[in-house]
Amino acid sequence: MSTSTSTPGDTRPVRVRMAPSPTGSPHVGLVRTALFNWAFARHHGGTFVFRIEDTDKERSTDESLSSIIDLMRWLGLDWDEGPEVGGPHAPYQQSERSDLYADALARLKESSHTYECYCTNEEAAARRKAAGSKVQGYDGFCRELSAEQVAAFEAEGRKPVVRFRMPDGSITWNDLVRGEVTFETEFVPDYALCRANGDPLYTLVNPVDDALMEITHVLRGEDLLSSTPRQIALYEALKEVGITDSTPEFGHLPYVMGEGNKKLSKRDPEAHALAYREQGFLPEGLLNYLALLGWAIAADRDVFSLEEMVAAFEIGDVNPNPARFDLKKADAINTAQMRLLSVEEITHRALPFLKRDGVVSDPVSDADAQLLELAMPLVAERVNKLAEVSTMLGFLFVDEDEFALDEADAAKLLDEKGREVVAAAVAALEGLESWSTAAIQEALQQALVEDLGLKPRVAFGPVRVAATGRRVSPPLFESLELLGRERSLGRLRRAVG
Repeated sequence: MSTSTSTPGDTRPVRVRMAPSPTGSPHVGLVRTALFNWAFARHHGGTFVFRIEDTDKERSTDESLSSIIDLMRWLGLDWDEGPEVGGPHAPYQQSERSDLYADALARLKESSHTYECYCTNEEAAARRKAAGSKVQGYDGFCRELSAEQVAAFEAEGRKPVVRFRMPDGSITWNDLVRGEVTFETEFVPDYALCRANGDPLYTLVNPVDDALMEITHVLRGEDLLSSTPRQIALYEALKEVGITDSTPEFGHLPYVMGEGNKKLSKRDPEAHALAYREQGFLPEGLLNYLALLGWAIAADRDVFSLEEMVAAFEIGDVNPNPARFDLKKADAINTAQMRLLSVEEITHRALPFLKRDGVVSDPVSDADAQLLELAMPLVAERVNKLAEVSTMLGFLFVDEDEFALDEADAAKLLDEKGREVVAAAVAALEGLESWSTAAIQEALQQALVEDLGLKPRVAFGPVRVAATGRRVSPPLFESLELLGRERSLGRLRRAVG
């Protein structure tokens, strides 16, 4: 038997799905898969379905589900059907669809495509070892059991699982990313559809859901490629028993690689998608970078909007080769997206971080709002992530009795020579009639650069640390103006000791 899923001329409206398991922190690979599915659906005017695969009852948690939904909302990857939205194929959580799986399993059990298997995993492994077989998985021992064998197994109290009977021959499909792929079914063992207690397994529920939800294209990770022939064979059976009349097209997306040519695993810090939100990445920045892991809008262009991606995205343009996750490149793309935002927009987006870090009050006081409006133009072009705004501007909002110097920066720049520079700065600033950026700059330039003959970096570095607490800050003269005469001179004097 040779099976092919080629469906030329298929004019069905595009329906794709994202189907995560709520069993931990969402992985950036999951986001990349969701993005490609979403862009494919939007490009073709299709439907993006969000489905929760929570058949793993022991590991699935409400916390993980909430984090996935929050992540999708933050990213702006809106779904047309799914949790919080509903749709014609509800419910969209597998834990609420058990009747549908029981019906599908019952229909399949009445067909010639399944059989009951009484073997333990240990018995199957022992037979494989004794035969010297290199084929992993089940060996088909229970395919043709006699009535006597069945009775003997049941007399022992064994409970059977339902196994799918893989057809003989080969299975071929035209992969939307990789081209034609063929598997010989002799290397694809029969597989279980349910546990001995009757609970359905992923191997059954995933294709059944895709069939019932009329999914037309399955775009998923390359790690699932080896399970595709099993699903295609199952689709043929689902057609026979009246559950569906079509097989979706498959496209397998390239691995996301980490260090050392290894697949980026959940144990790798850079794999955790929610961490990027905590660090102050823009959703546009993260999505822009993840889009580049296997796809490009143009050979000479890395920065683009979601709208531009939707207009240009074709699944056939995805590169099948593994894509390496480069944190420096991700930072650079996010920085480029930051530069496209107005000062007002950066302020709006940075506010939650400023509140989170206790820099401003919640709700923001009038005084803090006014100071923030004056300060943000100084840092908008300097910060690469939203969370950096708190670090850059914290010195302006902190109470004087809580103001502290960065120990490393102070040790480096406020040594004896550095304190002498700060003392000279105090002497130059004390007599200023006007506390303005221009007056402050002129006074410090004269006293430290002209009179002491210091290079600007040497002249202003100690003053910057004394006034802001850090070597990296907004422009010095503007910072001193915003701090005001009293607070500026007070900090400088304390630094001198």
